[in-house]
Amino acid sequence: MNAIILCGGLSTRLGDITKTIPKILLEINGKTVLDWQLEKLKKLGVSEVVLAAGHLAEIIREQVGPERNGVKIVYSIEPKRLGTGGAIKFAWEKTADENTPVIILNGDILAAADLRNMVERLRPESGGLLLGARVADTSTYGTLIFDEHNRLSEFREKEGLAQPGYINGGMYLFNKKAKEYFPQTEEFSIEYDVFAKLNDLGAYLDVYLSDEPWVDIGLPERLKWARDNWQ
Repeated sequence: MNAIILCGGLSTRLGDITKTIPKILLEINGKTVLDWQLEKLKKLGVSEVVLAAGHLAEIIREQVGPERNGVKIVYSIEPKRLGTGGAIKFAWEKTADENTPVIILNGDILAAADLRNMVERLRPESGGLLLGARVADTSTYGTLIFDEHNRLSEFREKEGLAQPGYINGGMYLFNKKAKEYFPQTEEFSIEYDVFAKLNDLGAYLDVYLSDEPWVDIGLPERLKWARDNWQ
């Protein structure tokens, strides 16, 4: 199983907190976000992870090095801002085996979802599977619309509706065939330029629904919540 962690965002919403420290290296109860994520990936048997970096990439390389907690680290440093999709496409070329499925984690999320069970739900004939994390208030998140078979039918950007629902949880599993539907351009969005396109062409994405704790640490109040509550 290949693995990519996206950690190239500018982190502007966290202000001074991340001017010199990438979000992936922020500490949450004695471990960095990266450590929490590597711990989950190691349980899947992952032995090598590609870090897709851009902003503060050299700090990440300097502090993480070629190995972390028994996991080999490979760096995919963007020559320019590529967007979420472009970063995945660029990093996928640096994985150990481009022909096998890849698990992708956003570098600013913590999730208690069972990744092993998620991997077991990946259908070989599908384009892939993405985590649908349930939150009490979807107003500041992109929400997932899916059918009775949990196939993604639509991705909706922030609608400002303060209601519970399933959002894009920032964890993706892609089969090799998903790459066939990536745009030819270098820079693109995984949400808007790939999710919808896969459905239009019949290479459906499935949604793995999780009601387990989940947090995006990209805002100061969410980072504080994680530091107060995540275990």
